[in-house]
Amino acid sequence: MASTKKVAVVLAGNGVYDGSEIHEATLTLLAIVQQGASYQAFAPDIDQAHVVNHLTGEEMNETRNVLVEAARIARGNIKPLNKFNAAEFDAIIFPGGFGAAKNLCTFAFDGVDCSVNPDVEKAIKAMVAAHKPIGALCISPVIIAKVLDNVKVTIGQDAGTAQAIESLGSRHVKTTHGEVVVDEHYKVATTPCYMLDATIGQIADGAGNLVKTILGLCE
Repeated sequence: MASTKKVAVVLAGNGVYDGSEIHEATLTLLAIVQQGASYQAFAPDIDQAHVVNHLTGEEMNETRNVLVEAARIARGNIKPLNKFNAAEFDAIIFPGGFGAAKNLCTFAFDGVDCSVNPDVEKAIKAMVAAHKPIGALCISPVIIAKVLDNVKVTIGQDAGTAQAIESLGSRHVKTTHGEVVVDEHYKVATTPCYMLDATIGQIADGAGNLVKTILGLCE
């Protein structure tokens, strides 16, 4: 019997407005297990860009740690991203949420001039060097587009974000619910999820399809 594929899942906090989108994160973890693989959650051990009250949408005057907050989603079973070793995993996946564009990189603030967290960039490049697949949901493909040259991704149909991806030297493919775009050269698979006006059922479809694609790309 073949050994179980191991997937690293990189979280960006806890909550759509300042961390990982919880539906996308949780349904990705569920899809990994349902499709016969296992996962390990990671997150950078850094302060969040800011904290947002998810009831009012207003910024709060407090500081939270990305790793500590992401541990809520992972039920405490999470490791600092600087401990990630590409040799130990078959694939890596980045769920979305504004935390991906605020904490894993600064796209939400700086657009195409954004910087990427060094541990995030290191993990992506290590997986590319090892010819192992990378998945990204929702807004997370912008991180991939910033780190890699001429990579084919999707964030759905948002014209402004699509243009930013093109400006970074990458290629955007317009998609709708549940669709997955694959860059065969880099083994990158992306899906739009909540970059579209979506239901939780449609998020489950997107996460499931992405995980299926990623596992299929594993050698």
